[in-house]
Amino acid sequence: MTAPIVIIVLAVCLSATMIGAWLIALRTGRSGWIDAIWSFATGAFGAAAALVPFADAEMTVRQVLVAVLALLWSLRLGIHITARTARSGDDPRYGQLREEWGKAFNTRLFWFLQIQALAALVLALSIMLAAHNPAPGLRFFDWLGVAVLVVAVAGEALADRQLSDFRSDPANKGKVCDVGLWGLSRHPNYFFEWLGWLTYAVIAVDLTGAYPQGWLALASPLLMYWLLVHASGIPPLEAHMLRSRGRIFREYQQRVNAFWPGPQNVAGATSTDREP
Repeated sequence: MTAPIVIIVLAVCLSATMIGAWLIALRTGRSGWIDAIWSFATGAFGAAAALVPFADAEMTVRQVLVAVLALLWSLRLGIHITARTARSGDDPRYGQLREEWGKAFNTRLFWFLQIQALAALVLALSIMLAAHNPAPGLRFFDWLGVAVLVVAVAGEALADRQLSDFRSDPANKGKVCDVGLWGLSRHPNYFFEWLGWLTYAVIAVDLTGAYPQGWLALASPLLMYWLLVHASGIPPLEAHMLRSRGRIFREYQQRVNAFWPGPQNVAGATSTDREP
């Protein structure tokens, strides 16, 4: 199979999957299923792209390793979102879109999810580029990529657990979680999600110049950073938190960095996190 055919098949499959997610969200009224399906699909199709044979080449240990890494990320995140959706219902970000789009919500959501399919395609191709790095055996950078993903998955799981424990305590109702990792970043789960996508760039890039297309795998962490920090991640979520928590969340914004973990600014807002 050639790379162009793989790309076309991936694009069609991801587009069809997100159409299915659109139908499920409309039928159940729970848009959280969208993110769960997206997570499972990105990991599954990414793993498939990692394992697909090109020409008559034999499968390598790197292909298997990268496929396992993609599935590990996908299962951890997908299961977490599935459990959260089953327990909590609709995602506030989609709830806000429903209010903004009004009667056009169903149609606009359809195309919004096709954009998500396109983003998943870019991420899956980065996985494929890492898996098909032709360098013989496993190199230092392969193991470094493994270490990055392990840290990312463990960090995101810890952040999700800390938030869940905080919310489960009735004494914290109406408060903002600032314990553990949430005292270092307002969105530590997003930070570790972004970190995980560095994995495939680390594995794909060959500093000797023998695999120049490997540099294209940098598209995944760049895209994920933009999505999380400037598009569908932090902006709508923080807008919701400001509406629901008001002054408490604004004070939290002034003390804690938005994305990059770091010490709290007890004196006041930092230049990068100060509200206008």
